[in-house]
Amino acid sequence: MPAVPADPWFVEAFREGYVRLYPHRDLSAARREAGFLVAQGLRGRVLDLCCGFGRHTLAMRESGIDAVGIDLSPELLAHAAGSPGWERLRGRILRGDARTLPFAGASFGSVVNLFSSFGYFGEEGDKRVLLEIARVLAPGGFLAMDLMNPAFVRARLVPFSRTERGGARLVESRSLQAGGRLVVKDVELQNESGTLRWREEVRLYEPEELLRWLDAAGFRQRAAFGDFDGSPLGESSPRQLVMSQRI
Repeated sequence: MPAVPADPWFVEAFREGYVRLYPHRDLSAARREAGFLVAQGLRGRVLDLCCGFGRHTLAMRESGIDAVGIDLSPELLAHAAGSPGWERLRGRILRGDARTLPFAGASFGSVVNLFSSFGYFGEEGDKRVLLEIARVLAPGGFLAMDLMNPAFVRARLVPFSRTERGGARLVESRSLQAGGRLVVKDVELQNESGTLRWREEVRLYEPEELLRWLDAAGFRQRAAFGDFDGSPLGESSPRQLVMSQRI
């Protein structure tokens, strides 16, 4: 019987294996995405919530935006410290929990939560994240959330895959649980150093459900897109990109 992880999945998943699997992200894409967000209303001091390797934080800072990144994973933040462009991030990314943000109220003009970084903490924990975002945003502040699109995920879920990547073998098993509201991925990464395993569990939020939660947290929705190209949100959209304003 496999050992029960000592930490929750969102701690276990973003450790050494994740860094090996995704040693870098596409900075050019982050620059385009940041530009799209600026066009939609991104302004003021910006919090990049769950910043990971910090690529969007870096892209925003390159364009002159006063951006700060925060993430729970010390491994991802340490990797950012060794990446190109680190000088622009020095002192601007820190470790912290999205449910208890270490910032004063109304201290940001915008918050971005990108790359499917919402839906990690169960319903009560996810609601707490929205309330914390509302707390640190100034009235009228801008919120951009980039989530999985449930209809797209359910229609295109690949139950099993085995691939070779960078001399390593990657085995992934995917399933829908909790009545199709939770997408679960079991990952096994095999390379010359051994085998690493972890699980990812992300809650899927229907557009109407997310809108109700945003309303309850003190936001009003401004726009919803299916991707960073500005396409409308529909069942075949690869993403659920929602722009809201703090009331």
